[in-house]
Amino acid sequence: MATGDLVPTHFPARRAAQVALHHLNTRHGSPFRVFGLQQVHKATAEDVGTGGRKYSLDFSVTDYGSSGSVLRCSADVLFPRTEKHSPPEVQLHCEGLQQISSSPEEEAFYQKHISPDSAVSAHDIPDSYGNISQDMKPFWHLARVAASFIMLRESSENTEYNMAQVANVSQQETSEKQLMLKYHVLLHDFVSQEIIHWKLLSSWSPDGGVRVLETEWQPKCPHATKPPSAN
Repeated sequence: MATGDLVPTHFPARRAAQVALHHLNTRHGSPFRVFGLQQVHKATAEDVGTGGRKYSLDFSVTDYGSSGSVLRCSADVLFPRTEKHSPPEVQLHCEGLQQISSSPEEEAFYQKHISPDSAVSAHDIPDSYGNISQDMKPFWHLARVAASFIMLRESSENTEYNMAQVANVSQQETSEKQLMLKYHVLLHDFVSQEIIHWKLLSSWSPDGGVRVLETEWQPKCPHATKPPSAN
């Protein structure tokens, strides 16, 4: 693989930036705040001995929640060299990110759905025409954030993951002051063009953020026992 300056629009730079994006979503995503990669401005790669391969990035992300703002970010993404798959290590800084805090929209959404009488259940988000209803957008955003925990963990130099669809979502009863959501998500690996199914249990509150409590890979073949990263 190339070292030194990389072409920002080419796969190696974009893949590393996508990993940094997953990291950003796991730290700062919410029902009304989820980030998408806008542009990679500059990227370099270097081998760091037996430690792995490090990518240094300058890129922009768009907040696809309610604000639509653009943030400039820098990141170092290290893909470790180990016999067993290890998640990439990410150091990230985004200008102005520290100014983003819990919004009135999030508080209102939480108060509306924390009641057991308003339990949500839905499937095929987006639908076959690519449509997402306004009521389902916060749950779509939460799925993208929760899926980012899986995509970050499963990423390597040979993958580029994005979430394609929520197959289904159902709100779970809980005694905690958290929204508890069970998702079945479809992840798309741009490199292999494979659609990978995962089930996950996640929770969210304005104070606690998004947490992923359980994950379960769904194999296509009944005899398969390990997710792609473990092969």
